[in-house]
Amino acid sequence: MKKKIAITLGLLLTIVLVVFCFSYLEINSQYKSELTKNLKLKNDQFISHVIDLKYQTLAFYWKGLDGQRFKNFENLKNHLLISNKKLTFAVNGGMFDPAHEPVGLYIENGTLLTPLNTQEGEGNFFMKPNGIFYLTDDGQAYVSTTEMFEFLDLKNVTYATQSGPMLLIDGDIHPNFNPDSKSFYIRNGVGILPDGTILFAMSNSAVNFYDFANYFRKQGVKNALFLDGAISKTYLPEASLNETDGEFSVMIGGYSE
Repeated sequence: MKKKIAITLGLLLTIVLVVFCFSYLEINSQYKSELTKNLKLKNDQFISHVIDLKYQTLAFYWKGLDGQRFKNFENLKNHLLISNKKLTFAVNGGMFDPAHEPVGLYIENGTLLTPLNTQEGEGNFFMKPNGIFYLTDDGQAYVSTTEMFEFLDLKNVTYATQSGPMLLIDGDIHPNFNPDSKSFYIRNGVGILPDGTILFAMSNSAVNFYDFANYFRKQGVKNALFLDGAISKTYLPEASLNETDGEFSVMIGGYSE
């Protein structure tokens, strides 16, 4: 009897060890895959970072429970630490007015905080088509033109930020972009890679819109959105990008627990 129990326990222990090893290998393989992907995207002109929502957590932030803006990565980092979360990545996430209110649509935790903006106007935001970067409750990420987004049912959208212009629309560079443009600025943006993962990119030096959009296109991105220009910053400690200052409205952040 004791011998049978020992054999049974041994088999159970073996099964547990096998399951653990396979789980470890899968997670480790995914981690290496993400590192490899980021290395392939390495480019001296651009800072890039890939987020896979199956393995990483991404959220949008604007104000705390006290109604005050987080303003910068340092405050966001400290806010997350309260709930034992570590900020691993962050970018400023869209354009804002002088009062630091989002210019366009903003959804946080499924709550619509500012409405969709379909008005005409001056400046980058109003260079049509503009668009939306959004996440859904089934763990998917999308970049859509504002025109297409108007037809969506918002009940499944957990986070969304509207900005403009679109960099790529169905694989085509925005029709208003000129490869010979002399309008050079630091720029940051976001696009969806063919496998559904999210590509964030920011220029290391001033670039025009055409070259910035073309970077996303070369990675196989079909739809990409410009987030902001000269004020842009990226927080990514794994790439030695540790600056946490700034004066932002919406921020997009990834964290670990």
